[in-house]
Amino acid sequence: MSTQVEANPTQEVNQHEPIDSTQAEAHPTEANEDEDPVLGRKRKKTSKIWEDFDLVKIKGVMKGVPKRKLHMSTEKRQTTIPFQPSNAVNPFIVPGARYCNEKMREIMATAMMVHENPFNAAEHQIWVWAFEYANSEFRKVSHKTARNDCVALYEKEKKILKTQLESVSKISLTTDMWRSSHQVVEYMVITGHFIDVGWNLNKRVLSFVKVPAPRRGIDVADAIYKCLKTWGIENKVFSVSVDNASYNDSCLRCLKDNLSLTGKLILGGSLFHVRCCAHILNLLVQDGLSKIKDTIFNIRESVKYINHNDGRLKAFCDVVEQKGLKERKLIIDCPTRWNSTFNMLSTALKFKIAFASYQEREPHYDLAPSLEEWNKVEKVCKLLEVFNYATHVISGSEYPTANLYLAEVWKVKVILDEADEDADRFMREMASPMKAKFDKYWGECNLLMAIASVLDPRCKFHMVRICFPKIYKSQEVADENIKKVRSSLDELYDDYVALSLADASSSNGNLNSNTQSSSQANVAAVKTGFDEIMCLIQENVAISPMKSELQQYLDEGIYVPNTTSFSALDWWRNNSMKYKILSKMAADILAIPISTVASESTFSAGGRVIDEFRSRLSEESVEALICGGDWFRHKYNVTKNSKVGKEEIQVNLKI
Repeated sequence: MSTQVEANPTQEVNQHEPIDSTQAEAHPTEANEDEDPVLGRKRKKTSKIWEDFDLVKIKGVMKGVPKRKLHMSTEKRQTTIPFQPSNAVNPFIVPGARYCNEKMREIMATAMMVHENPFNAAEHQIWVWAFEYANSEFRKVSHKTARNDCVALYEKEKKILKTQLESVSKISLTTDMWRSSHQVVEYMVITGHFIDVGWNLNKRVLSFVKVPAPRRGIDVADAIYKCLKTWGIENKVFSVSVDNASYNDSCLRCLKDNLSLTGKLILGGSLFHVRCCAHILNLLVQDGLSKIKDTIFNIRESVKYINHNDGRLKAFCDVVEQKGLKERKLIIDCPTRWNSTFNMLSTALKFKIAFASYQEREPHYDLAPSLEEWNKVEKVCKLLEVFNYATHVISGSEYPTANLYLAEVWKVKVILDEADEDADRFMREMASPMKAKFDKYWGECNLLMAIASVLDPRCKFHMVRICFPKIYKSQEVADENIKKVRSSLDELYDDYVALSLADASSSNGNLNSNTQSSSQANVAAVKTGFDEIMCLIQENVAISPMKSELQQYLDEGIYVPNTTSFSALDWWRNNSMKYKILSKMAADILAIPISTVASESTFSAGGRVIDEFRSRLSEESVEALICGGDWFRHKYNVTKNSKVGKEEIQVNLKI
């Protein structure tokens, strides 16, 4: 009820106060009608209606007005959530809406996918009590119902994403294979990277499916093509990023041939196959680390020895305190991850004087590296720091970094050249195989990184001219590759011009279809005299061609931003009206990832979803949980659970 009168029954109500239509008069309104005419005293009200009404004098007339109690009892029947979140707006709360058990089931299904909870989480007794405490209308949900709700919600969101992909011009993919430790099957994840109509970079897991044996290249290609057909994007694929597994070469050759039959690939497919640069850097680093494997083993075992019991840890803490060191942690690495080993070495390096002193006090400890070994570790860490940062940039998937790739590859080559000329023979021996592998994988011109750097308005062709002479063996080879980049850039732009004309023609055809059908007889009419004369003039007079958008962009000076937080994608969005075609090309290029880390990160979620207790989940349920969880985390901006494992174990020193 919209109006509540809180005054005493004898208090006058403001004559301008609106009265709700439900405020019916409970009794004849004359005041003297409430008195007994014989006894001259007030009668006792016997009607039950007075339990909900009070007499209030309005304009000199006593009227029955609903009590506040009525409003309170009505509010009790209308269940509402009495609070709002303090930090963020709850997307599921609709002001004024009543409780809905179906909506509650949708929220629970979303939570199961986002936070990777089991289906029977809704059956946990204490949670059920909590939900019933919050609202008595809550109805318990079985694990079968929860599973069906998750699949239904996944299918609903899939339709929304499929509609979104219809407006996307090009999409780049990353894919990788993963074998579950709790199932005798192998899964393939396919992740899509694209720019939406609002110029936002998007990353979505499109598929997480089993790949049937024998998992040859052609089998993987068939699985990828099936996924593309399901989403209706087989004619929109720009590139596919994969690791250096042998079957991927035959896989992408087969997939490239299949896609070429239904549509033209951009730049003749030169940018279609993208090798994972993070994997290449890993191969380079592993070669380098093999030169100090004994030292790495000593440091790893030293940290394990100190952390074995409280007594050893306390003794090491005493040494650290005496030496006045400010560091408070040691790290045990995961031997299969080189960046984890780098973190262990760089952290242990800060305690090198503490390890030596600890060895003097602990007779059973004999693993402390020598001074010469520490010097090797220091030089290796200086080298690996560049690789670590390059991997961080290359593996970025939440922001457009394609324009930054070339600079990091150049930096890697610079640091390898310096190591190859180092006075220490050990460094030269380590750098030599790393340089050989660098030339093997980057000996040919990498068009993607070069074109992306040209499309950075701060660099244009200047970065290519600086980086190529350093990356390639001779200036002659560098010049040839620079020419190749320029010709490929022109060809790529021509492809986008053709696509733009085709789209415009298609739009005009659809728009004027009704008009054309009604005036077909007039279309075949002969040309006018003016049209014929204009054709003759154009044949005899040379008309200077207009500059293309690409040429106009390259001829202009470089852009100098007034902030360090520059985004090439934002720049192209702001200049999309000036460069209508070139901006679309730039957006598609900047969205291409050159590492498969975006797909590999999905495997941590797969390991939690398909754990030892849920190893019998159906393929449909697994895909719904993996893909749905990824979609809703992006939709509601919810942080993904961190991977639970032993990649890095920190030993905190309590001093």
